[in-house]
Amino acid sequence: MFLSDSFSVNAENHLTIGGVDTLKIAQEYGTPVYVLDEDKIRRNCRAYASSICRNYPEGGLVLYASKALCCKELCRICMDEGIGLDVVSGGELYTAHSVGFPMDKICFHGNNKTLRELTMAVEYGVGRVIVDNLPELEHLEYIAGQQNKTVDVLLRIKPGVEAHTHEFIRTGQIDSKFGFALETGEAQDAVQRAAAMRNVHLTGLHCHIGSQIFDDEPFIEAARVMLDFMAQMRTQYSISLSELNLGGGFAIRYRETDPTPLSEKYMDRAGAFIRGYAEKLGIPVPFIYIEPGRSIVGDAGLTLYTVGSVKTIPGVRTYVCMDGGMFDNPRYILYQAEYEAVCADRAGDARTSVVTIAGKCCESGDLIQEHTAIQPVQPGDTLAILCTGAYNYSMASNYNRNGKPPVVMVRDGKARLIVRGETLDDLIRCDL
Repeated sequence: MFLSDSFSVNAENHLTIGGVDTLKIAQEYGTPVYVLDEDKIRRNCRAYASSICRNYPEGGLVLYASKALCCKELCRICMDEGIGLDVVSGGELYTAHSVGFPMDKICFHGNNKTLRELTMAVEYGVGRVIVDNLPELEHLEYIAGQQNKTVDVLLRIKPGVEAHTHEFIRTGQIDSKFGFALETGEAQDAVQRAAAMRNVHLTGLHCHIGSQIFDDEPFIEAARVMLDFMAQMRTQYSISLSELNLGGGFAIRYRETDPTPLSEKYMDRAGAFIRGYAEKLGIPVPFIYIEPGRSIVGDAGLTLYTVGSVKTIPGVRTYVCMDGGMFDNPRYILYQAEYEAVCADRAGDARTSVVTIAGKCCESGDLIQEHTAIQPVQPGDTLAILCTGAYNYSMASNYNRNGKPPVVMVRDGKARLIVRGETLDDLIRCDL
């Protein structure tokens, strides 16, 4: 019935997540509120970890892409499950460090890391810095030298592979702000420069072709391109690269019309290809990293709201107005992200109303979904937007001076607060 096995309907016809009644969560914690199913997150972590062990006996590591949702408790769960973290800012790195996350299991990304962030990465001893450009490479060499350290790095390469997703979430093509291009020769130049440095140790390469990808062919093609490049560097310059990070981008289903997401069969197919192609090229099978983020937390979460009003414009549309909006979920206004909506009070009923779900912000474009089917709703009902575990809390803002909602985790039939909601005092805390 639902897009994720985290969601169900109980005997009272209420929507549940992880077996917990969402109406009770809304009553206890208020709305808007983000809710996550811990068991689902852990199952997703374990599925990826087991596929790495099965397909890459030479070695590999799952890195949770923390930009999808970063908080202390998620870091603790990843640490507990034995997987690593992919961080993209000093803030994400600091969050991981604050809970004692093993720094050697962290890769630090970013196309314009500040000197402060690079210094922080070296001081903390992160496992790998994913170098995006030549100035960053030079900065790292200097910073590591000042601290009398050696920094392990991967170079981010643009493999030129089209991922067939929204242009804002495609990152592997030549016209991208990320990484070194193969076509222009800058990738080859970067490899040679890094290999010659004293305080930077080049261990391998990284690529990422985009997000919300359902087709496995782009991933296989990216792996082929990267292995070809590794073999070329070995043959032409005697530079051996022992690690390959294939990024992430694995999709989840947001709507019933979405195709089936990539499964562990993709991991098996990719593993077989990489092992076979490396043997054909005469190079060792590299240590493999993958960076699933959305597919670990996306379908393990939902957001609850309270309906404030229902406005019908005859012959035009019906607006269902709720107490959240673009400040807690900006994905629709950014790139028309699709979602399924459910009236949590009558979750098992047929979705016979077609409505536009509107937020409370002072913007005409503050919408969560347009012309979407939902059960008939009325003011005071609890509205659930499904599969919001990724890129909702992490992209939230204080627009219109709204506070960021709390985050609640459910497990074993119980709910607990893992991030408190912002108060009015929090909103003015930094004002002078």
